[in-house]
Amino acid sequence: MWFHSALLFLSTVLYVSRIASGLGSSCSAPLGSGTASPSDPYWLETIQHHGTSAFNSNTSSYQVFRNVKDFGANGDGVTDDTAAINAAMSSGNRCSGGSCGSSTLTPAIVYFPKGTYLVSSAINTYYYTQIIGDAKNPPTLLASPNFIGFAVIDSDPYIPDDNGAQWFTNQNNFFRSLRNLIIDLRQVPSSNAAIGLHWQVAQATSLVNVVVEMSTAAGTNHQGLFMENGRCAFITYIVFNGGKIGIQVGNQQFTVRNLTINNANTAILGIWNWGFTFQGVTINNCQIGFDLTTGGTTESTQSVGSEAIIDSVVTNTPIFVRSSTASYGRLAGSLVLNNIGLINVPTAVGVVGGATVLAGGTITIASWGQGNVYSGTGGQKTFVQGNIVSVNKPSVLLDNSGRIFGKAHPQYANYATGQFVSVKSQGAQGDGRTDDTVAIRNVINKYAGCKIIFFDAGTYYVTDTITIPAGTQIVGEAWSVVLAGGRNFEDHNNPRVVVQAGAPNSQGVLEISDIVFSTVGPAPGAILLEWNVHDPSGQQGAAGLWDTHLRLGGAVGTNMQSMQCPSGSVNTACQAAFLGIHLTPGSSAYFEGTWVWTADHDLDSSSSPQTSIFTGRGVLSESAGPVWLIGTSEHATLYQYNLVNAQNHYIGFAQTETPYYQPMPSAPAPYSSVSTYHDPVFSGSADMAWGMYVQSSSNIILFGAGFYSFLQNYDEACLITNACQAQIFNMDTASSVTVYSLSTVGTTYQLSVGQKGVVNQSDNLDGFQETLTAWSM
Repeated sequence: MWFHSALLFLSTVLYVSRIASGLGSSCSAPLGSGTASPSDPYWLETIQHHGTSAFNSNTSSYQVFRNVKDFGANGDGVTDDTAAINAAMSSGNRCSGGSCGSSTLTPAIVYFPKGTYLVSSAINTYYYTQIIGDAKNPPTLLASPNFIGFAVIDSDPYIPDDNGAQWFTNQNNFFRSLRNLIIDLRQVPSSNAAIGLHWQVAQATSLVNVVVEMSTAAGTNHQGLFMENGRCAFITYIVFNGGKIGIQVGNQQFTVRNLTINNANTAILGIWNWGFTFQGVTINNCQIGFDLTTGGTTESTQSVGSEAIIDSVVTNTPIFVRSSTASYGRLAGSLVLNNIGLINVPTAVGVVGGATVLAGGTITIASWGQGNVYSGTGGQKTFVQGNIVSVNKPSVLLDNSGRIFGKAHPQYANYATGQFVSVKSQGAQGDGRTDDTVAIRNVINKYAGCKIIFFDAGTYYVTDTITIPAGTQIVGEAWSVVLAGGRNFEDHNNPRVVVQAGAPNSQGVLEISDIVFSTVGPAPGAILLEWNVHDPSGQQGAAGLWDTHLRLGGAVGTNMQSMQCPSGSVNTACQAAFLGIHLTPGSSAYFEGTWVWTADHDLDSSSSPQTSIFTGRGVLSESAGPVWLIGTSEHATLYQYNLVNAQNHYIGFAQTETPYYQPMPSAPAPYSSVSTYHDPVFSGSADMAWGMYVQSSSNIILFGAGFYSFLQNYDEACLITNACQAQIFNMDTASSVTVYSLSTVGTTYQLSVGQKGVVNQSDNLDGFQETLTAWSM
């Protein structure tokens, strides 16, 4: 399969050229390239699994890693494996079925070795699940000719005869990932409405390296992916072949990267959103590329609010983008096209009924938009259907083809099991109670740079700084948790780093994937992650995070759940951290799908009650770049993103939420502004957290963002007038920032300069949200 081979080639090139600094004491040479033979199984299948769920009531017996063949699956393409797969999914009294909204206590990896697995009904996925196939030889889920069910893989099943009720609340359907699978619908009659994936998800979710095969027969009703709701997730390296529809999507906000759709009738059917960013889309031989439901400018008529498409190629497709409703000279769904290559595409942008807005052909669209465009501080909108500001993209952010750089989630497919070392095999307990600081330090000091360090599933309690030198790869299992607590992290006047990624100004490979960083309250002095490392010359994206998150409070083991931190309370024991992530001046970073979340509700309590938990700051970047950020930061007290003297950042899609408790207390309480950390100063109407605050920064590209303020002291009444807060996104006059596809909710001004409102939301009503198409200084 060309797609899979290309991915492995990219991975191999990156690791052969690696630079390791700070080799562990047991290392005689850097790790180098993978040594697995072609016939070896994927390392995840053969490594010894010591993983546990630290706070599960049956810790010793609960099984995190589940090989479907151990539950009776054959993978021969003939035997019906549905029951065996579902047994692997459900074993251990896991969270599912509408009676459990969420739980961190029953994590699982459901693993598929290579093979073909015949299924006759849906694989219903449980909360906190990673479904992972052999990355060397991706297995196939083959839908039988008599397949019955909503989709082959269903992330949020509908409960029969229950008026549309589902297993999970779509906006809170967190922590799930699907990787390395082929879903084949071609044995299902083409007249049947077969769906490969029902993917209604929210934060901390991902699809990686998935292919869906569908019928290409005339009149086919096959569909690759269906998503009707949810919020803020991420998919990458996905291929859909054939079908009536490649993907049908409705979600608050989403980032889609490296999506390929071949030979479908409609490649992408957009039913509603507040904002989507599509990066690196390839569409071949379809009838329509993007078919968008548009025109809804109120909450009750919500349609596609914002579509931002960058670095994409469309070939032999009559229409690239089609809207259901003409704009008639006003905002009725925002559209941004940046660096789009069309080959034999007669209509670039059109409207149902045949009207052409932008002619196509074989052309390149540099920067084109439809919607309200602004410049400078005047605050006057201009409705545009034409060329818009074309940002100068720094070369350090681009790959060799001139596109925004991207890097796949490291899966180490060519590496042998012997090239990994388990932290539990070296003495770490991961039980959430034992202090694992020394054990983890010892593993890193011994093996950094010559072994990939495997954090078996568990919760690793640490009481002091863990330093990870450049040259290190770390991979977790079902989101292994590093949980910081103790006196070292309790003094907000003397903040202390929990995990230091590289020494200051160091260079080298540093990869962290499938890890959650958290704290035990109170921890008002904790800086969860200080990121110092920089890519080596010629190795873009060598230092980064993938499927790695900060989760502060709201879970068993944190001492910051609804019992200790009920909504409306101000408890010093519920101060979770000083700062989430700090990108220091000498660093570079590639963060993909990273969620920095201060919990607004309790994941491990029945009915998910709201909480009041306090984190000082979200993400502080002082990096000169290059930096690529795809993710979210929510509910920090002072800001979600603060860019200070930062340069060369590509950010998209960025989603933030203001804390629900504000303005009681008002920002910065219960913390204070600290000048040494370049904190904003709060006064007057500026009494709530900033979504993004930019100071003395240059070459900042924001390609898709949603900055939201839903409540004042847990009351939604402010949404009626979009007055939950006055300002949410600010930059100073010394900064150069280019903004595309910015949506806001509940804030009077969408964009400010020098803390003076520039773009008033009343000009940009676009559904539940307000949307500006482009802004530049």
